[in-house]
Amino acid sequence: MELSAGNSPITKSDIETGVLLQYIFIVILSIIVYRLGFAKKLPLLKNVIIYFCLVVGCLILLLFSYGLPIAEGLLVAAVVLGIYKIRLHQSKKHRTEAK
Repeated sequence: MELSAGNSPITKSDIETGVLLQYIFIVILSIIVYRLGFAKKLPLLKNVIIYFCLVVGCLILLLFSYGLPIAEGLLVAAVVLGIYKIRLHQSKKHRTEAK
């Protein structure tokens, strides 16, 4: 069975590229969500360990992403946390100006 997109067939390298891009997208969004929602000031070695575990854990998310909207959920979480951080910063700024 041969897949095709338009006039050209889809090759194995196209599929591998798509999987790699999806994995990179999931890793980037996971890092953004972690930094916006959960990151604390930690020593360098602990940060390296946390990010290593995050990158390895994204392999599981990649497997789930073929049946579930993992990347889309991470995108929504990143947007919501970004809005929250912006509003929190504005609120703190407003409080310091009022004093």
